[in-house]
Amino acid sequence: MPLKQHGRDYDIVVYGASGYTGKYTAQHIATHLPTTLKWAVAGRSRSKLEAVVSRLQELNPDRLPPSIEIIASTTDRTALESLCRRTFILLTTVGPYGSLGEPAFAACATTGTHYFDVTGEVPFVHKMITKYSSLAAQSGAKMFPQIGIESAPSDLLTWSLTQQLKREFGPATKTGEVTLSIHTLRSAPSGGTLATVFTILETFSLKQLKEAYKPYALSPVPHPNPDLAERRTTWITKVTGLATTPILGLGTTSVAAKTDAAIVQRTWGLLSQASTNKGKAEEDESYGPRFSFKQYMKPRNWLSGVAIHLGLMVLGLVMATPFLRKVAKKFVYQPGEGAEEEVAKRDELEYWGVAKPDFGGDEVKEKEEGRKRAFGRCWFRGPVYYYTGVLLAEAAATLLDEESVDEQLGGGGIYTPACLGQPFIDRLDKAGFHFETKIMEE
Repeated sequence: MPLKQHGRDYDIVVYGASGYTGKYTAQHIATHLPTTLKWAVAGRSRSKLEAVVSRLQELNPDRLPPSIEIIASTTDRTALESLCRRTFILLTTVGPYGSLGEPAFAACATTGTHYFDVTGEVPFVHKMITKYSSLAAQSGAKMFPQIGIESAPSDLLTWSLTQQLKREFGPATKTGEVTLSIHTLRSAPSGGTLATVFTILETFSLKQLKEAYKPYALSPVPHPNPDLAERRTTWITKVTGLATTPILGLGTTSVAAKTDAAIVQRTWGLLSQASTNKGKAEEDESYGPRFSFKQYMKPRNWLSGVAIHLGLMVLGLVMATPFLRKVAKKFVYQPGEGAEEEVAKRDELEYWGVAKPDFGGDEVKEKEEGRKRAFGRCWFRGPVYYYTGVLLAEAAATLLDEESVDEQLGGGGIYTPACLGQPFIDRLDKAGFHFETKIMEE
């Protein structure tokens, strides 16, 4: 592919490349992205980075190895800014982001360096949006937090469902209720993910958590009915976690529901904002004023569904209790660790989703088409953390190569996975992360 000309030393730098997810990201770049790519791996330990580069050369001996850049401390903003000024796109897997992520984010916003991360920490994203949105807009930095498994699949599938409705019913069609289900999940969390879970209450106050997780807290514009999803949730679901959705079937509480909802809701706001600015119906990708989003997880049966719901409540209690948190940390993977590659190869992840069209009170259309729904799914087979690396690398390649994406985004700012649109989805499909949508009747 013809890479974008930018005058910097590196097209891409993988920061944190010796960590569990960073290694997978570097491996995908080495085996799938063009050999003309100018890139580097960065981190604190030269010996660990040299081991990563050695492994990359084993995987693809025909391409030149990446350069190595040393950042002695994750809090050294001067060193990070120096690296970012020579970098077009920074991919960072250095977490927990709440305690370690801001210097890299700030350096990119300052230097106009495009940024991607794989955080699942909504309070971190909320803080970064509040502090750095204006700076990113001024510098031209296009910044994409939460573009890993949290929360790219949910965001991209929701966007795909809304596009399917527009293809079926016309470009002006809005979306009502979207419900997703994690249909299959076979994977174990890495040490980095667990470190995030265990430290989030040590990094952010309860007030900050409450503020960040409010519906549409990350949206640049207010939703006219921010509690719509809550009002559409029955008391039975609130008590037991169980919900039955036509086409999707039985669901229970999803551990990622609020994390993914925050990004999907920001996409709603960004697209609403863009729609107002463009004013052309054929270019309108907005979801509409009666949009709502819910996410569940598919249990084996209603009993396991209730057990999952109660188990997550117990987990919340453990996370909120310092002593229990300290004890639990001793029995899990540590940062940089995760399942062995042979074990991780058995991982699976699949999402299903349905979207209801919103005909804006058109009774005739509601009567004729009211039972139709957009159905979609996205899935992959293989290590979940490898596909987190795929998401990072292919998102960077999309921004690096697709002129249409640049035109669609416009200037700098803090964006979401869905803002990369169909070009990103097409790249993922070629890399083994598949999406499909169609129209079905309830």
